[in-house]
Amino acid sequence: MQAIATADIHLDALDHNFKLVKQLAPDSKVLALLKANAYGHGALTVAKHLAADAYGVARIDEAMSLREAGIFTDIVLMEGFFSALELPLIFEQNLQVVVHSEFQLQALEALSLKQKSTLKVWLKIDTGMHRLGIEPEQFNEFYQRLVDCPVVDDEIIVISHLSCSDELDNDETTRQIQLFEDTCQQGEFERSLANSGAILAWPQCHYQWVRPGVMLYGVNPLYSARKDSAGLQPVMTLHSSLIAVKPIRAGDSVGYGATYTAERDTRIGVVAIGYGDGYPRHAKAGTPVLVNGQRVSLVGRVSMDMITVDLGPDSSAKVGDYVELWGKHLAIEEVAEQAETIAYELLCNITARVKIDVLSN
Repeated sequence: MQAIATADIHLDALDHNFKLVKQLAPDSKVLALLKANAYGHGALTVAKHLAADAYGVARIDEAMSLREAGIFTDIVLMEGFFSALELPLIFEQNLQVVVHSEFQLQALEALSLKQKSTLKVWLKIDTGMHRLGIEPEQFNEFYQRLVDCPVVDDEIIVISHLSCSDELDNDETTRQIQLFEDTCQQGEFERSLANSGAILAWPQCHYQWVRPGVMLYGVNPLYSARKDSAGLQPVMTLHSSLIAVKPIRAGDSVGYGATYTAERDTRIGVVAIGYGDGYPRHAKAGTPVLVNGQRVSLVGRVSMDMITVDLGPDSSAKVGDYVELWGKHLAIEEVAEQAETIAYELLCNITARVKIDVLSN
């Protein structure tokens, strides 16, 4: 077996998760989030495979990579445009934008009436996240100005973003949903509020569009149910192999800083993966790793190219044996917890030197 960190992308799992979204929100269209290279899974791979109604990205370069590869499905810039200088390209490539500020609205109003096409706009209201979005009391004015703007498509979609949908016992979600509905109550426009957490747990806000992100890739976003897959299947399996097996004695230390000292005679396995591949540097001793399907523990510090695991004194593991870091048999949420981070970060941190294998089954 080649000793190289590899991420297997399971398209059957992606299909399964997408079907689950459709089952949970059967009356909603799907805006699938492909930002950050589809959470590390390969934006082009996902875009070519899924049949979503639209795709969401964070920045125009992400959208252009998809367009240049022949993806002509609707693409929404979830942060809108950062400069009026981006607008000609946005029109040329038939992209859609989120409008969340006076600056953006003024830039659209200033466009020449000679513009041959119109721009599809998603108007964002700040209902409590307090990052992007207009204030609820500004909604009627902004909406009317967009309607009156000659370069804006007449069918404006209204959106907001939930800050606590992954916490089932947090009243903030109910408050945000109510504020969103109160703000939009007199309009007949399409609406979008549900991210992954809300798709799973808050069906009252599925509306006309849902926006699945991390759940598409098999991660359960609900904090109170992290040990439950919620029916999702992990799309990525990150694996490598053993490149060395070393016997050590009780009292021997392993790795930088000698942070781990063996309490018994044992065998240490060295795995060809490290923070240079995206494995979390701050993963604690005891973080689970699967060697030939057997659960062992990370010991010593994670280095750039290697990690070490305690195979146990009676292990028969050998150089070349298969090691799973997370995926089908080891939940990424558990690894993230040991690294005091979230699964989103681990997925997005996969580096370019990790080999990607796309598997159809």
